[in-house]
Amino acid sequence: MSWLPALRIRGIGAWASGLTSWPAMLACARGEIEPDESAPRRPAPDLLPANERRRAPDSVLLALQAAQSACADADCDPASLPSIFASTHGDLAITDYMCATLRDAPAEMSPTKFHNSVHNAAAGYWTIGTGCHRPATALSAYRATFAQGLLEAALQLAAQEARVLLVAYDGPATGPLAAVSTSQGLLGLALVLERADVDAGGRGPLLRLEFEPASPVPATISGGLAARLGDNAMAPSLPFIETLAAGRGSCRLEAGPGQSLVVELAA
Repeated sequence: MSWLPALRIRGIGAWASGLTSWPAMLACARGEIEPDESAPRRPAPDLLPANERRRAPDSVLLALQAAQSACADADCDPASLPSIFASTHGDLAITDYMCATLRDAPAEMSPTKFHNSVHNAAAGYWTIGTGCHRPATALSAYRATFAQGLLEAALQLAAQEARVLLVAYDGPATGPLAAVSTSQGLLGLALVLERADVDAGGRGPLLRLEFEPASPVPATISGGLAARLGDNAMAPSLPFIETLAAGRGSCRLEAGPGQSLVVELAA
């Protein structure tokens, strides 16, 4: 498949266990720092009122914190951007709670937790919190989730949009689900992406993407972040982060069974 039109990263936001900003994640990828064990254990995006923050699950707080940081970095109004929220599992802790409650005491199901169990919960909180009326997509493709999120963003930009927000995030698994859907800690990455022709003098790295339908990716993830964040379900995004940290080169991301997405820093 030929290269898709070049994209520019206008803004980046990130939050992970012990690495609560994009600069911190970059520094860790470059071997300059270690994760801060004293860092907050939960994100606290200020676009939600305090009561909403207390009720929202960690997965939603993670997604919103990364998204808010990316929009601030891009100097973009969040309400102006169509969004793509990509999560491998959604919130497995709530899924485990719901399964256990339905088994043991179905009449005691929490309406709030039921409300937060849907896969597009983060997208809903985001659009309400920012007052955004642009389209929002919730996407899941198991280990190919990040690559498919990038591909979806590229296609939306190629079709009609000038800019789009991509948010990729996952939290920990608990209970019996942890045996089959392994995930530990929190890892979120958000990108404000734009067509390269939107702003000729724009800042941020240029990306070229090529989807390869017959080119599998090795399951092993390497790099400086792998030992620290490699147990999270969003770990397939780490080669992309490592490439950005290096400031050059390319990476191959898992895009589905026997498929890959090649991402190259074009400038």
